[in-house]
Amino acid sequence: MGGEIKTMALLEIKNLTKKFDGNGILNNVSVSVERGQVVVILGPSGCGKSTLLRCINGLETIDSGEIYLDGELISNRKKDMHLIRQKIGMVFQSYDLFPHMSVLDNILLGPLIAQKRARREVEGEAISWLNRVGLPDKKNAFPRTLSGGQKQRVAIVRSLCMHPEVMLFDEVTAALDPEMVREVLDVMMDLAEQGKTMLIVTHQMQFARAVADRILFVDQGGILEDTDPETFFTNPKNPRAKEFLENFQFAPRKKA
Repeated sequence: MGGEIKTMALLEIKNLTKKFDGNGILNNVSVSVERGQVVVILGPSGCGKSTLLRCINGLETIDSGEIYLDGELISNRKKDMHLIRQKIGMVFQSYDLFPHMSVLDNILLGPLIAQKRARREVEGEAISWLNRVGLPDKKNAFPRTLSGGQKQRVAIVRSLCMHPEVMLFDEVTAALDPEMVREVLDVMMDLAEQGKTMLIVTHQMQFARAVADRILFVDQGGILEDTDPETFFTNPKNPRAKEFLENFQFAPRKKA
């Protein structure tokens, strides 16, 4: 099997299968993502959404199938996966900022150590991004002094400064208080408008509808819907997708 294929897609997933304890959580999944596309992945908890992102980023090995980035085979590569990850930014629910380092030093660590770039260049870029995400005065702050929304924006800037070809967002607002969610989603909307290639796992339905070029609905080990957001939210074809939307939209509000 060759190491490269010719493809128009930036990201190509072919027949991916991932099992845990012998049970397939993702079975024979195939999807391609064009450069500049925003793909939002929806589905019930435990359906494999986050696992799909972790397989793309090499945090999970796959049992079978192939993943290509810009025509290069990247799945199950152990020797140089650290180099591949520089091309695939990933932002998690947890911010994973080093508490003993300032915001700026957290952002600079990867570009300076892993990419051996000049400090002056990276620092200028980091400060520019901090300005753009509304944190111009936080470069010398420490993570303990930041709100959850501020920490998440710093985590996004840290990823952007590595110049990834594609960015993966795994439920980045799930741990935030409701008033902090908007500030993070606004940053992601801005990135979409700038043409960043993104795969986003979220339960924020209004945001998904507004930001996505495509919706992937994942359940039962596979992709049950792959369509534009308007079609998905107004006329989903798969019965399981219809059920998901009904439950999501009309679930009774929990008492405080």
